[in-house]
Amino acid sequence: MKVLEGLVAQTVGREAAGFPTVFRHCRRARRVGSHALCRLIGSAALLFALVASASAQQPAPVAAVPVGTVAAARKPIAKTADFVGRIQAVESVDVNARVTGYLEEVLFKEGDSVKQGQPLYHIEKDLFKAAVDQTNGALEASKAKKLLTAIQFERAEQLMKTSAGTVVARDQALTADRAADAQILIDQANLDTAKINLGYTDIVSPIVGKIGRTNITKGNVVSPQTGTLTKIVSQDPMYVLFPVSQRQIMKARENSPDVKGIKVRLKFPDGSTYDKVGQIDFVDVTVDKATDTVQVRAAVPNPAGTLIDGQLVNVNLESGTADEQVVVPQSALITDQQGVYVFIAEDGKVAIRRIKPGGPNGEDMIVTEGLSGGEQVIVEGLQTLRPGMAVKASPQTPALTKG
Repeated sequence: MKVLEGLVAQTVGREAAGFPTVFRHCRRARRVGSHALCRLIGSAALLFALVASASAQQPAPVAAVPVGTVAAARKPIAKTADFVGRIQAVESVDVNARVTGYLEEVLFKEGDSVKQGQPLYHIEKDLFKAAVDQTNGALEASKAKKLLTAIQFERAEQLMKTSAGTVVARDQALTADRAADAQILIDQANLDTAKINLGYTDIVSPIVGKIGRTNITKGNVVSPQTGTLTKIVSQDPMYVLFPVSQRQIMKARENSPDVKGIKVRLKFPDGSTYDKVGQIDFVDVTVDKATDTVQVRAAVPNPAGTLIDGQLVNVNLESGTADEQVVVPQSALITDQQGVYVFIAEDGKVAIRRIKPGGPNGEDMIVTEGLSGGEQVIVEGLQTLRPGMAVKASPQTPALTKG
């Protein structure tokens, strides 16, 4: 009987304390000679203790982990292609001095918008006005000389008719008269040139646009050899130029034979998207032999001046009819050494689905393989998930999954 009590104690530990009454009855039965009854009572106690011990060793059931899900959606999505492009102004002018002179004034504020014909610089005019007066005087002298040669020629003609003059004298007078005509033309051209140079002392904007900083300040002598004084670029619209491979341009034309129907969208390096849509207006007629690409140009509205000449942007072309494709929130994507996958809630448990991304579509990612649509993709509570874990899924709205 002592052995039986010890075995129960070893088996169930503290549970042996729960059977004092059983063992007292067994001892009482043994005193009265009922050894069989005592063995029966002991066996029942041992069996009960073993069952209690096994139940105590079973782990408690794990509570389901709460997660947020979004259904993999099927959406009509147009065919797209991404490129890297650079913004270029439709009109760009390097402003230079066209005459040599002392720079008297700078008439603009750097970075301002300027109108066509707006004065930008003043060069000292005195020398150029004097040149105009000088050439004008030479022209008047040539005109006076012309009066004399004309009279002399007419007189020589009359003497020829009365046989008092000679052919030689008449020819000499004719030559002098023609030379006077030529000198008038020369002096008139010199006067025109002097006036043009005087006009160049006022440097004006040839286009509408935004002006850059001035490279020369007043007080300096400028000339055509000085180089660029400032630069003006037009603002609206802007061009975006980007190289496209021959294969891509041919595929785009298959989807949309008229390339002008292709929508051009721009994205900045910080990931933000430009709110205006452009249109292709030119495809180069030659292929770059080094890169096997064709230069493509699109015109993009720029009313607010957001786009800047020389700016690097991402170019997205959207063409053709929309095809239905599966999309999931980008926040649901997980990457490991084998590729990209998502967790889905299926029958109350976590399951992995390996996918093939087809490119971003706004806040979503297009999935070309791995999902058929309708799957409950987990977007919240991803940090501690493992395949096979029990989860309690709660549908989330797309707005809650952003970020």
